[in-house]
Amino acid sequence: MAGTGGREGARSVTKHVFVTGGVVSSLGKGLTSASVGMLLEARGLRVRMQKLDPYINVDPGTMSPYQHGEVYVLDDGSETDLDLGHYERFTSTKLTRESNYTTGQIYLSVINKERRGEFLGKTVQVIPHITNEIKEMVRNLADGETDIAITEIGGTVGDIESLPFLEAIRQIPLEVGRENCIFIHLTLVPYLKAAGELKTKPTQHSVGILRQIGIQPDILVCRTERAIDVSDREKIALFCNVPLDSVIEERDKDFSIYEVPLSLQSNRIDDIILRRFGIQAGPADLEEWHEILHRLRNPEHEVSIALVGKYAEHRDAYKSIYESLDHGGIAQKTQVRVQAIKSEDIEREGAERLLAGFDGLIVPGGFGERGIEGKVEAIRFARERKLPFLGICLGMQCAVIDVARHCAGLEGAHSTEFNRNTLHPVICLMDEQHKVVDKGGTMRLGAQPAVLVEGTKAAAAYGTTRITERHRHRYEFNGRYREQLERAGLVIAGTSPDGSLVEIVELADHPWFVAVQFHPEFKSKPTAAHPLFSGLVAAAVERHAGSAWVAEV
Repeated sequence: MAGTGGREGARSVTKHVFVTGGVVSSLGKGLTSASVGMLLEARGLRVRMQKLDPYINVDPGTMSPYQHGEVYVLDDGSETDLDLGHYERFTSTKLTRESNYTTGQIYLSVINKERRGEFLGKTVQVIPHITNEIKEMVRNLADGETDIAITEIGGTVGDIESLPFLEAIRQIPLEVGRENCIFIHLTLVPYLKAAGELKTKPTQHSVGILRQIGIQPDILVCRTERAIDVSDREKIALFCNVPLDSVIEERDKDFSIYEVPLSLQSNRIDDIILRRFGIQAGPADLEEWHEILHRLRNPEHEVSIALVGKYAEHRDAYKSIYESLDHGGIAQKTQVRVQAIKSEDIEREGAERLLAGFDGLIVPGGFGERGIEGKVEAIRFARERKLPFLGICLGMQCAVIDVARHCAGLEGAHSTEFNRNTLHPVICLMDEQHKVVDKGGTMRLGAQPAVLVEGTKAAAAYGTTRITERHRHRYEFNGRYREQLERAGLVIAGTSPDGSLVEIVELADHPWFVAVQFHPEFKSKPTAAHPLFSGLVAAAVERHAGSAWVAEV
């Protein structure tokens, strides 16, 4: 990697890329940030990534999936925004609790400092104390080993709650040098059907608000459903004070989000960033990414998998699971069609009616009693019909409940999360959780080691008997029922290293019935599918082929 000075192999000054959004939310700042990070890594640069969220919650761990989507968990146990999943799937950057800060965390830190007397009697204010705290969090990424730090600002320009973050990043170039900072603004160029044309005015207004704050964007990424012609790009460049080649069209991707990095590279966004920073770097090695898209466009097989969950109508609640199923499809050269089904609908209409015809089933995690019996019924259907099945977190617990009730004869077996008075608490609260009062950040969180049993499907899928996976739960398999459930056919395929916690269960007489207490979806990448998702898809392909053969006969 070519350098621009400083010690050999590293640069003395970390460059900063700030990504903001305007006009409307959900434009894809996280995907854009992750794609930029991936392109810069492909050019040989060392990248770190971070998201600053303007909501007052300390973390998303206590927020409803309907409002916030999934809670993405890091190795160190941090409960973070789902955009960090994009960062990890697209790049090799190491994410830690320094990678995601909220207004709640920022204010809590400042208030704690004030309580300790660290401000020496000063009046504590948004400026400079809150903004100084935000700047400190950004500076934490500049560790001497990082070439480029990418910081995404949540929300949209013009939101009241985002103002302290925008003010903080406005100040940073004054301290580290404007030449060491780039502002990328993601905005919307809508198409009005009645007028039959694209409208640039929303982008102009969004940039105008940024400039009033004191931030001049260097690059505009314009989300649009139709091509932006040269005259519109020239208008945007003129009124937004941005060079024409820095007005980048980003059209909607109907096929795959993994097209985004290649689309941005075709607009030379990585060249623009490196030129602005004065960094000399080699060409991007994107051969692996092209192979991913080739496999997605040219599958050799096709399978359908049912996702049965309580948040089925809200795709972002299971964002990483959908992506991981795609990764399994990439690994198996298979198009995976996923149908979300509400577990409550299973309760009303029955598993036979809603699940017949699928090649596989996945039951993800969740909290709360609603829809639990539907999940248990769906799993029973998969067990009895030999339908390939993967259970995750609560999905594993429901699998244990099914086996206890219908194979071990433990009538009314349940989890104490949903029925404290059950006669057979096959799932119970973890011992260390009994004295926990606060809900935020107090579950069993983050990377935990496990030991797999040789000869099991899990061990075969992983290719090893030692693994580390990320957890997020309070309840666990009740060890008092272990022998009884094993006699009923349940295979304990993986445990904690000391053997006290059950982490994976299987059925031996089933083509693929694997359920895990952890969240494998948080460690899957398009370039390296998680073995459990790859295994589920492979089993679904076999079932589909068998079904097709039977149909032909």
